[in-house]
Amino acid sequence: MKIKITICFGLVVPSMVMAAEDDRPNILLIVSDDVGLGDLAPFGSEINTPTLTALAEESIRFNNFHASPVSSVTRAQMLTGANSIEVGLGSFDYSFYPPAKGKPGYEGYMTRNTVTIAELLRDGGYNTYHSGKWHLGSGHGHGNPPQDWGFSQTFGVYSGGSAHWDNTDMYPSTKVANKALKEGKKPPITYQQFYENGEKIDRVRGIYSDDLYTGKMIEYIEEGRESGKPFFGYLALTTAHFPLQAPSALIEKYVPMYEKLGWEGLKKQRFESMIKAGIYPEGTPFPGDNPLAKKWDDLTDAEKKTQARLMATFAAMVESHDFYIGRLLDYLRQSGQLDNTLVVYLPDNGPEGSDAFGPLANSLWKNWTTDHFDMSDEAIGSANSSRQLGLEWANATTGPLQWWKWFIAEGGIRVPLIIRPPESSSFDQQGTMSSTTLSVKDLPMTMLDYAEVKHPGDSYKDRKIPVPSGVSMKSFLEGSSKTVRTEDDWFAFELFGNGFVIQGDYKLMKLRTGMYGDGKWHLYNIKDNPAETVPLEDKFPEKFESMMKTYQQYAKDHNIVDVAEDWNPWAAAAN
Repeated sequence: MKIKITICFGLVVPSMVMAAEDDRPNILLIVSDDVGLGDLAPFGSEINTPTLTALAEESIRFNNFHASPVSSVTRAQMLTGANSIEVGLGSFDYSFYPPAKGKPGYEGYMTRNTVTIAELLRDGGYNTYHSGKWHLGSGHGHGNPPQDWGFSQTFGVYSGGSAHWDNTDMYPSTKVANKALKEGKKPPITYQQFYENGEKIDRVRGIYSDDLYTGKMIEYIEEGRESGKPFFGYLALTTAHFPLQAPSALIEKYVPMYEKLGWEGLKKQRFESMIKAGIYPEGTPFPGDNPLAKKWDDLTDAEKKTQARLMATFAAMVESHDFYIGRLLDYLRQSGQLDNTLVVYLPDNGPEGSDAFGPLANSLWKNWTTDHFDMSDEAIGSANSSRQLGLEWANATTGPLQWWKWFIAEGGIRVPLIIRPPESSSFDQQGTMSSTTLSVKDLPMTMLDYAEVKHPGDSYKDRKIPVPSGVSMKSFLEGSSKTVRTEDDWFAFELFGNGFVIQGDYKLMKLRTGMYGDGKWHLYNIKDNPAETVPLEDKFPEKFESMMKTYQQYAKDHNIVDVAEDWNPWAAAAN
């Protein structure tokens, strides 16, 4: 039984709370938005992230962990352990290949033929909390909101997010915009609806998103303490997703550094610092110039100042979310809950390269931005500004990696992972870094393992569900196995007609010409060559053929729709 202390007429009286104490670990899953592998100090960044640095010293870091290249697709895998195509996220809501839309697996939201770890943990006796973005369905024929997926308390937006100081939409609603254009009007600003436990609420303006979401998570955890149950908390922050907005005090200190470094200087500096930090081995190749990126020296002095301020705002967003993660961890520490908590931190994909004024955009987005927001340098970071990082900075932040969000190259899918097991476990790898190959699908299986909750396999209640293809990391974390996945284990993925299969140290990948690739399949050793600069298909033809057959069978088994070679998803996003 849990003891509650009651003060009565000056006496301290112990009384019994009618709930059995459950000593299984709490689980805290923290997900940031559009933060790349090179953006955190414990992975070699110049950005100030003291909370995650301290957490890394108590944890194990992973430098060969793979998410998907876009938000909702990663989150579906992270909460189910299944392939995204198996649960409706063969594409996602912001861009569909027209022939695929509506086909099984291409609904664009998480379909009911699965089960989430929140449902299983709730059934297993956990309090389950969600705060932040959802981006897996909103009801009304477009999937289900979080309270339908096992969360007992939930707060935030059902979509991919909103602005950070208020509920302004991140970019124009195509439905509203197309209606306005047909009427000869300019597309208006639209706003995101916030919800708490399924009820519409007003989002208070002027409170930064990190503050809003972490505060609500602390509130939920504190309210549930007397139940005696462990908790599963899913904190889905929206930093550092555009629009670039941050507390002004955090922005200014970064501006001179980024103006001095420029894009090429930052990429080189991060490359060197990540190798020095042991994130990548000595001899890792440095990638060549990206074909879409401008040269820093081709900018005017005024343009350089603007660009430096954009990158400084992004850095301030990363520093902010580090601060508020620290606030949450401090609460757990001070309330005596942290030692018995499994902490898992990751971003959902690599840095965002799309922006309203670059090649990865469309005229609707550009015109909407200039029509409604303050485009001055002085406004950057404020609620009146709606700016993006841009592909040059996105490319620079990844150091030795190539490409960024939306792309299946390592810059888009390889993200930082930090795991701190509870103190009751036999974990003894504090402060270490591992290069073992991991998939985001491995996380839910790991969390269930620590919670002593068994996955039901191919059925849950009245639902037929896919058997998870994720692998628990618990035995690796506790030292009873040397790796998570054997050399024979593999995982495959496809989005927008680009596909890969990863097996051991090797990755087979195709990037279509419509997304700036060469349309051919190539084999890489991504442990030795994370830059994906040295194709190995001629050197290892048997491995190439074997992995090619694996991917082809995966595509056949999941009815993956072929995509026209020249199709471009950014142009499609305007329709």
